[in-house]
Amino acid sequence: MSRTSTLSRLQRLELLATRLKSDAPLVLRELANELGVSHRTLSRDIDILRERGLPIEASRGRGGGVRLHWRWSIGRIALSYREAVDLLVSLAVVEQMNSPILMANLTSIRRKLMASFSPSDQHKIRHFRSRILIGQTASIDVQSGYELPSPSCVEQLHTAFLMSKVAMLRYEDERGRQTARTVEPQFLLLNYPVWYALCWDRSREAVRTLRCDRMLSVSVVHEHFQPRPKDDFREALEGIAIVET
Repeated sequence: MSRTSTLSRLQRLELLATRLKSDAPLVLRELANELGVSHRTLSRDIDILRERGLPIEASRGRGGGVRLHWRWSIGRIALSYREAVDLLVSLAVVEQMNSPILMANLTSIRRKLMASFSPSDQHKIRHFRSRILIGQTASIDVQSGYELPSPSCVEQLHTAFLMSKVAMLRYEDERGRQTARTVEPQFLLLNYPVWYALCWDRSREAVRTLRCDRMLSVSVVHEHFQPRPKDDFREALEGIAIVET
């Protein structure tokens, strides 16, 4: 078979991994024919996948065969881009909390997740992480009035933040007054357990710090905004000990 008609190694490894994860019995001779490679090349590909952590077992039946260990499960999850970003950000938050019970494998997990992204996506993810700030634990007074944010508001705010898009929202302040705002969610700040959005408020042409649990409704506008430097938010962050994720 000509080289031009043979799958590239990367494509072949991806297809081979997919076939193994399907749980269907695989005969080496048939698999080599399917991938357009020799038995030796297929064996090298299998060794590469083993080195990457797939527990591949060989059987000695007629024609030889391969399968994943019957107890194998890690690797079956297929995360979307946003899900993987969420997981990376969550790991970063936990890392900054310095909990000894949770810290054992977080660094290696984060590295493996980052390695699954393209270089350009890795750059974007590092940008997002730099805009998620971890402050102190919220005071007792703040926590006493805290309620879980609306899931729909969180989803819309999250989308606006990740996509750098303008958001329109209705907000209720500590006195119960409701206002309509058009904002650019530039940073997210966690004073555990309370999340804040550090926004450029277009309605007021000023920086505003908005509690996520006081957002009554959020909708994303199909208009992008440019990230502003952290110095623009210095006054809003004054007195808060920040650890960047």
